[in-house]
Amino acid sequence: MSTQIASNGFHHIALAARDFDRSVGFYRDALGFTSFCSWGAAGERATMLAVGNGNYIEIFERPDHEQTEGRLLHYALRVDDCRSAHAAALGAGATELRAPADVDIPSDPVYAVTISFVTGPDGEEIEFFQER
Repeated sequence: MSTQIASNGFHHIALAARDFDRSVGFYRDALGFTSFCSWGAAGERATMLAVGNGNYIEIFERPDHEQTEGRLLHYALRVDDCRSAHAAALGAGATELRAPADVDIPSDPVYAVTISFVTGPDGEEIEFFQER
C-alpha cells in the first residue's frame, strides 16, 4: 500500500559550485534572489538563497566537483515574466539552451505557458516557467 507524504512543494534545490562566488553572484545579482542563511569556512562554504514563496537554492562550494550527468534533468523557476528572467540570466553569463516561447502543453485541459531554458554557471539547466 502506498502512502502519500504531506508535502507543501519543493523547499530547495542543491547545487555543487566549482566557483562559489560566481555562482552565488549569478543567483543573487542577476536573478535577484536574497540570502537566507550561509555557513562554512573557505573551501567548504554553503548558502541558501530565497527564490520566493518559501523556496530556496542551496549552493555548496565544491571546487573539485567533476561535471557529470546526474539525476537532476533541470529545475524550473516559477516567474512572472519569462522573457525578462531569460534576458537577465543571459546578461549575467548564462548560456541559452532554448529561447522564450509560448507553449501549449497538450494536457487536459491545455496548459498555456511561456518557457525558456538556460545553462547556469556550473552547468545546471534552468527553466523559466510562466503561466499564461
